[in-house]
Amino acid sequence: MGVFSWIIFGLIAGAMAKLIMPGKDPGGWFVTILIGICGAIVGGFLGSMIGFGGITGFDFRSLLVAIAGSLVLLWAYRLVKRRAVQRPQQ
Repeated sequence: MGVFSWIIFGLIAGAMAKLIMPGKDPGGWFVTILIGICGAIVGGFLGSMIGFGGITGFDFRSLLVAIAGSLVLLWAYRLVKRRAVQRPQQ
């Protein structure tokens, strides 16, 4: 898939990740969609590396990989932001 396809796929995956993991995120929907785009790219890359096969088009397996990547990045983003807020200012 081309970069444009992954961006569209990432928009969908980011929205799905937000629906699966609701909550108040710093940055709101815009940041969540950016995380979805990055998650789709990372998920596709890792899925190919662990033997899921090449992600070649818009299919159910590719969508699951993109959503999984988005969920992992959304979780990591929340974890980093939570620790940054909890750290006392010096």
